[in-house]
Amino acid sequence: MNVINKIPGPILIFMGALCLSFGGLIVKKFEGSTEWQILFWRSIFFTFTVLVFLIITYKKKIFKSFHDSGLPGFFGGIILSLGFCGYVFAMYNTTVANTNFIISLQILFLAIFGYLFLKEKISSITLISILLAISGVILMVGNDMSPGNLSGNLAAFSMPITFAVLIMIVRKFPSVDMVPAQFVAGVCCCLIGFMLSNKINISYHDIFLGFLAGFFQVGFGFIFITIGARTTPSAMVGIIMLSESVLGPLWAFIFAGERVTFFTIIGGSIIIFAVLIQFCVLLFFNKKNIE
Repeated sequence: MNVINKIPGPILIFMGALCLSFGGLIVKKFEGSTEWQILFWRSIFFTFTVLVFLIITYKKKIFKSFHDSGLPGFFGGIILSLGFCGYVFAMYNTTVANTNFIISLQILFLAIFGYLFLKEKISSITLISILLAISGVILMVGNDMSPGNLSGNLAAFSMPITFAVLIMIVRKFPSVDMVPAQFVAGVCCCLIGFMLSNKINISYHDIFLGFLAGFFQVGFGFIFITIGARTTPSAMVGIIMLSESVLGPLWAFIFAGERVTFFTIIGGSIIIFAVLIQFCVLLFFNKKNIE
């Protein structure tokens, strides 16, 4: 842990985004497992990883960490678990590119929810970025209307929405440590995957992929981001996290042969441009609110 803490925050954020970017590729490589079986095994290894992290970090005070996180941490974990479920379902039922580009909308949902729940004003520039992003989503998703892909595209929205809700909870209760919430999220996903699966027995090949997804991709990804975000300005975190949206489709194209449609490229580019506009607003005009 001391070694990780010595790594500069922005580098840790990029390492976390790099880990997360392999999520779509791993899901596409499963052979014969349903999305709920994937969710179960991914969550089993993720929960174990977070538990080990908590034990190393808090030692004998691990139970106190859950107590201190209280109801905000518990509900934060529930919200995060819904995002995890939506992520696996989306990656299973639509393209990696569509899912990653939709996930990048999280900063825009933050602006919308900040206006609705924290009475934060939305500037004209932010409003333009929101409208641009909506047009990008319509262009990208509207040209991919097959029933399977459409359900996956819609499920992908759970990630940016639940992330924005989670940030609202953090901003409302800034002293709450959200690492225990990740454990709660993992347990909830295990239960959801178990209940929705006809059986949890899968091949050793797919169990290994579940290990890669839960331990390295999500486990290490969230740990790196959690530690790195402590010393990295919020706007910089968001900008670095955009690398996940770019790298995810790249890995799927190189290693899984998943091709990206013209409308996905155009729509995704519009979304990324809209998100970058919002980051510029946060970075240059609202420094006091993000540091």
